[in-house]
Amino acid sequence: MVRVNDKWDVPWHEGMTVRDVLAACGFTHRQIVVSINGQAVPPAERETHPVADEDRVQVIHIIGGG
Repeated sequence: MVRVNDKWDVPWHEGMTVRDVLAACGFTHRQIVVSINGQAVPPAERETHPVADEDRVQVIHIIGGG
């Protein structure tokens, strides 16, 4: 299991990437920050960055305002 935002448990599978986790949780907003176990994952690496079983993923939406 992968824990996301301390709210959701996503079933882990072999070869899982950050992109898979985002899709499983329905995140579609482009302006987000992702970290795994406290380490930031650059946007360019989301397609290939592996996620291990028991990892804790945090996803934060970036919202601008004035």
